[in-house]
Amino acid sequence: MSHVSPANFQALDQQFAGLDLNSGAVNQRALDPNKQPQERYVPPHLRSRGGHSIGRGEYRDQGYNPRARDFVPRDPYRDGFYHQQNYFGGYPGRGGGGRGGYGNPGMYYGPREGGNNWRNKDERGPPRGSNNDYGRAAQPPPEDWSKLLPRNDRIERELFGKHNTGINFDKYEDIPVEATGHDVPKNIELFSDCNLGEILRHNVEMANYTKPTPVQKYAITIVKNKRDLMACAQTGSGKTAAFLIPILSRIFEEGPPPLPEARQLSRRKQFPICLVLAPTRELACQIFDESRKFSNRSYVRPCVVYGGADIGSQLKELDRGCHLLVATPGRLVDMLDRGRVGLDICKFLVLDEADRMLDMGFEPQIRRIVDKDTMPKAGERQTLMFSATFPKEIQMLARDFLVNYIFLAVGRVGSTSENITQKTVWVDEYDKRSFLLDLLNASGPESLTLIFVETKKGADALEDFLYREGYSATSIHGDRSQREREAALSSFKSARTPILVATAVAARGLDIPNVRHVVNFDMPTDIEEYVHRIGRTGRVGHTGNVTTSD
Repeated sequence: MSHVSPANFQALDQQFAGLDLNSGAVNQRALDPNKQPQERYVPPHLRSRGGHSIGRGEYRDQGYNPRARDFVPRDPYRDGFYHQQNYFGGYPGRGGGGRGGYGNPGMYYGPREGGNNWRNKDERGPPRGSNNDYGRAAQPPPEDWSKLLPRNDRIERELFGKHNTGINFDKYEDIPVEATGHDVPKNIELFSDCNLGEILRHNVEMANYTKPTPVQKYAITIVKNKRDLMACAQTGSGKTAAFLIPILSRIFEEGPPPLPEARQLSRRKQFPICLVLAPTRELACQIFDESRKFSNRSYVRPCVVYGGADIGSQLKELDRGCHLLVATPGRLVDMLDRGRVGLDICKFLVLDEADRMLDMGFEPQIRRIVDKDTMPKAGERQTLMFSATFPKEIQMLARDFLVNYIFLAVGRVGSTSENITQKTVWVDEYDKRSFLLDLLNASGPESLTLIFVETKKGADALEDFLYREGYSATSIHGDRSQREREAALSSFKSARTPILVATAVAARGLDIPNVRHVVNFDMPTDIEEYVHRIGRTGRVGHTGNVTTSD
């Protein structure tokens, strides 16, 4: 390695200084005063600035002056490192779009068309975010939420493209209904009997709802009159629409409540107006699908969160805004702990399939959500509870959560639908599979059949047996991933695999139209479980058959 004395070389800064890029123009004027000097080079990004200062040096009429000392430090609100309370917009670390350029700090704050809008911190408006701001551009909320928005044909085909057939609402006329409580509002007979607004009138018609079911006739007016409700109705009686229609009607009429001040501290935190709790992922998704139908062509944006699925995609959906949130209790507690959901302005709380949630051990999570978070207290919010049965635990929950509520009993509490034909057959254990094949052959290949078993291992074994016998079958149980469960349900609903083998836990709350036959391959352990199982058929006026082998 050779070493050369540094004395033989000029320093780099000395070499640049010796170039004297501006001296050429001066020497030319000294030799020939009549000769015009050549114009200095100006970088493109400074050609329209007319000599504004740039950092520690500046381009002036006499060229570049490296000794300029007019540097003015940036405003601390525009530095790359900032405190969140002092940051009012724009992108940190790159400066911003001040009106006066970098050399005119006195003009940093002020209105500007386009770009970043830097404002005095005492004059700034509400923070920009994606909550109920209708997009990430901080557009002001609309003044009238009751107006029907423009039609989107693609979305309406997706939401309303498939109408259920075989609805037998006339049989509901004979179902007894009893509403007890102080000053019970008068029920309706038709949807047109109450002012639902143009949005819901359109969506109810698109959903092919011709007349309300008994639970809907009473629940709609009760909710519209701002009363708490405890409803015991037969499973499959139209309970979902019974609470979604009046809640959305009131949201459309009243518009969004003001966001809490806590919203300014976390721009990614969502504050739903309505919260619906459901026991299972499948039921939560079904309620979400119905809420999309009834909120079609409105400003209300529903979201759903549930366990067993990718939380990242659910967080992204929440970031786009959420006014109506459908959730399972466990996943909602997770969202609350992450600080991504706030219940400060929740005006409506719905507990659907409340008895199932208690059976599944969700009572601690429910009480944590309702009592130990920021949700308004009972009496300040409106609470609705729906249950197929009315055990003591549900009565205690209603006592704690409801205020001056109306008790609505549709049909015989804890009973099954009269549209269902039930049959029980004694079969030896080793003959059950042969008996099941006889039932399937009698039902026909196109009939949707739901078979209940007690264990996950039994579900897999029975599905494998049916496949080997030449039947198109699929199965769901607790060990299946969410994607596998959704794929199996989609295949069953579309009749690609018209036989579904399921454990009772996995099938709770399923709303599958046109299930003609429910088979209890294994007997349920109690009467409540039996009621929920056979409630998967005979829904909203359809007829169905149930066969139980024992």
